[in-house]
Amino acid sequence: MIRAQHKLLRRSIKRPKWLLCWHPMDASDLLTRAVETVIPRDLAEKKLKSGKPIRFYLGIDPTGAKLHIGHSVPLRKLKAFQEAGHEVIFLIGSFTATIGDPSGRDQLREPLTLAKVEENFQTYRKQASKILDFSKVKIVYNHEWLGALKFDEIVKLASHVTVQQMLDREMFQRRIAEGKSIGVHEFLYPLMQGYDSVMLDVDCELGGNDQLFNMLCGRTLQAAYGKREKFVLTTRLIEGTDGRKMSKTYNNCVYLEDEPADMFGKVMSIRDDLMMTYFECCTDVAMPEVKKILGEKPRDAKARLAREIVTLYHGDAAAAKAEETFNRVFKDKGLPEDIPKVKVKKGTTLIDVLVTGKLVSSKSEARRVIEQGGVKMNNKVVQSLGEGIESGILQVGKRKFVHVDLS
Repeated sequence: MIRAQHKLLRRSIKRPKWLLCWHPMDASDLLTRAVETVIPRDLAEKKLKSGKPIRFYLGIDPTGAKLHIGHSVPLRKLKAFQEAGHEVIFLIGSFTATIGDPSGRDQLREPLTLAKVEENFQTYRKQASKILDFSKVKIVYNHEWLGALKFDEIVKLASHVTVQQMLDREMFQRRIAEGKSIGVHEFLYPLMQGYDSVMLDVDCELGGNDQLFNMLCGRTLQAAYGKREKFVLTTRLIEGTDGRKMSKTYNNCVYLEDEPADMFGKVMSIRDDLMMTYFECCTDVAMPEVKKILGEKPRDAKARLAREIVTLYHGDAAAAKAEETFNRVFKDKGLPEDIPKVKVKKGTTLIDVLVTGKLVSSKSEARRVIEQGGVKMNNKVVQSLGEGIESGILQVGKRKFVHVDLS
């Protein structure tokens, strides 16, 4: 059964016409820029220097979350291999997402339905298309083979990994120490992800550093099932603008769908010591040039970084306008042009105005920014949730404004 499934899958993954124009590239940049780990490196170098296109895959369990530039790092690396002429596969965890990936989790992950997975992937794809050309990517769904496995095949699969290996994982050790439960099905997740590698018979699996254990499991299984030898490549972690883990909770994310002015301002707010990492992982600027840029004044270097990032997602014109707006507001202490207007009836709550004016995404976010002192009305900090609305300029943070017309 496994051989039959593999044969069918191999027939479905045809070399696209654009690979015919493939030409070798210097392997060093592909294996170093924005890269955390390559295992084993000698195998990776050998395959890339062979002069033959090789097969890469990146797998995701789509959660429907907004993508930030931290998510962009593996996507940009996949794009680099794509542009070097290699065969790229994008795997949707349509089966694994219904189980829940335990990687980096302190508690059980909420499983998803197949329908929700597909809905979330469309949201993910819309955002990821800002980076990756999906017309040149083979998209596959792992429920097509994982859902067809018989129990004896699952037992055989499980025989290649020990319980001790599973328990060595840091997050499982932490849960045990904290008295939190570990589901047996969570032990199966690395096996399922590893079996994806068997079915795809890839030369490399690419992912974030939190996926290293799962990816190495795939390397073990490919050998056990007599497939080609795979190397794994993990990409670097990008910290949020304040140096902490990039997270919605910390309000330190640069999102791929941020408006140009907001994206520019967020990049300008990052800590100086993060600029090298952001340049390396989030832009296409050559590293020798990056070193020269970072030798300039920090503000000028950061403005260049902001321009590069905004240009990637919104274009040159939008980046130039975003920089002009930023300079007017922060350097020249003025207000941005074309502040949107919102008409408000007397009695409307401040929270409702913040949501209606699109200064926040939800009422809960509105409450949070007010309580944190992040809202100004006519240049005065709003002191309480119940404060009344006035006509004039309503501001959230340093970069979001609306002109309130109270009637």
